[in-house]
Amino acid sequence: MPNSIKILIPLYNDWDALELLLERIKHTVEASFFEQLSFVIVDDCSSIPCDVNRFAAYKLEIIRLWRNVSHQKAIALGLSYLTKERTFDYLLVMDSDGEDRPEDMERLYDACVKTKQIVFAKRAKRSEGPIFRVGYLIYKALFGLLTGKVIEFGNFSILPFEQAKKLAYVSEIWNHFPGGVIRSKLSYNSVPIIRGTRLAGKSKMNFVSLILHGLSAISVYLDTVAVRIVISSLVLVVLSILVALVVSIIRLTTPYASPGWATTLVSTAVIVILQAFLSSLFLVFTVLNYRTQKHFIPALEYHELIQQVDSTELCKIN
Repeated sequence: MPNSIKILIPLYNDWDALELLLERIKHTVEASFFEQLSFVIVDDCSSIPCDVNRFAAYKLEIIRLWRNVSHQKAIALGLSYLTKERTFDYLLVMDSDGEDRPEDMERLYDACVKTKQIVFAKRAKRSEGPIFRVGYLIYKALFGLLTGKVIEFGNFSILPFEQAKKLAYVSEIWNHFPGGVIRSKLSYNSVPIIRGTRLAGKSKMNFVSLILHGLSAISVYLDTVAVRIVISSLVLVVLSILVALVVSIIRLTTPYASPGWATTLVSTAVIVILQAFLSSLFLVFTVLNYRTQKHFIPALEYHELIQQVDSTELCKIN
């Protein structure tokens, strides 16, 4: 019996790109593979209305949200809705703009069937400009430095049903889907792919959005980041104390000290010590407070943000 594959696509106003993407998928993948597909669009409260009948040629549902929640949260809501209210064998997550290429869908699927793991698309070659590439390298470096983890993929991925069901209870996917998968400790791997180009319209991702996206990924590891910063602060405190001691010894035991320099260096070291201590203390209490708060569990609360679900006549409701 053929496997049932749900294609989860978060979207905000990109209806033209979505239409082109669906056409491209239909004409790119094998006919037998296309028959297994049904599409689930998470409409992130788009300001441009679109009737579901525009996509009547496809097995498709549109989940309408009450408010705009951002790309990552839309994925979390769609995943939770599907694992709770639909049955399927595999869930494939991709963007609506065409940068996740239909040509790679079957590669991800084959790898997932073979390994029974979550499979991400690892960007082997990117199509963005040099500024974005430099920013992305900085983001990866900071993510690795602050979390001790490596992240080399985005949302384009495929999940077996059981893993998707477990992931819906991971609160971290609410902030960042790939980061949440890493934090969940579910088994995953990746396959190298080439990033495609946008099919229509302009990207809504600006410089501020990119920074927020990076911070969202890092926030998934807030406790780990806090511990690393505290350790760095303690190292800075120790170094400052050593500097103060060396300066004091030189000032008291040698005739080479210039007037006022020792006082200036010691005062600077004391200021650094106090700032590092207070910053670490504030960060520790912030993390402790965060850990005592009730976190948003997508699988339990997704229905509160869903306004309605529209489906095409050809959509098979499981």
